[in-house]
Amino acid sequence: MPSPSSGAATIDAGAMRYADATVEVRPTTGDGPGPVIFHRRQTVGWPVRLEATSPAGDRVVLRPLTAEDEPAYLTLRRENAAWLAPWDATQPNPAEPGRTYTQMLRTVDEEADAGRALPFGIEVGGSLAGQVNLSNIVMGSFRSCNAGYWIARAVAGRGVMPTALAAAADHAFFTVGLHRLEVNIRPENAASLAVVRKLGLRDEGIRERYLHIAGSWCDHRSFAVTVEELDGGRLADRLTAPNTP
Repeated sequence: MPSPSSGAATIDAGAMRYADATVEVRPTTGDGPGPVIFHRRQTVGWPVRLEATSPAGDRVVLRPLTAEDEPAYLTLRRENAAWLAPWDATQPNPAEPGRTYTQMLRTVDEEADAGRALPFGIEVGGSLAGQVNLSNIVMGSFRSCNAGYWIARAVAGRGVMPTALAAAADHAFFTVGLHRLEVNIRPENAASLAVVRKLGLRDEGIRERYLHIAGSWCDHRSFAVTVEELDGGRLADRLTAPNTP
């Protein structure tokens, strides 16, 4: 945040993080408010570090990725290439170059700063293990987002991904103020389908030719949850509830 000019009041940036809002900061003078010196939209709930414990007892941390994560991130993606390739989105134009880690990080940082995304890296036991990204965040009367995620094969099946998705969703609902979260999954992706079913997300049916994967436009099944469906609780509560909806 820019430094106030001489004579301006001291500004607490943390107190100015409002959703879908414009903030005007004026210097305090003896003659009353002066001209606007700062005018921009603030991002709610970002950056943030979230912590949770999976049903199996794993300590799960969600945090922004950094430039220092590049070696661990690239190693993790390389080691899990065969595991993730059937589900990773691809470019319809094969001549279009893939993004570097730096380009990816710049994009997600820009989206987060603009309030359009909550892009988390996932740590398990202190080591990077995957990502969960809440994207296409729209406020106003819509207040919704899409969720995408991946997890390393070494920790799959231990409840890490449902725990991470629930933590991100609860942050989006109760801190950012969103109303609805949607996840779209290939019907053949049993591991990813297990995540949304453990959390009791509603099945909203097939979206035909929804996303380009492995050279073709693939159908996806859409799942969603609204904050009202939680009935005053949190999505994370469904991981330990005896009867998940």
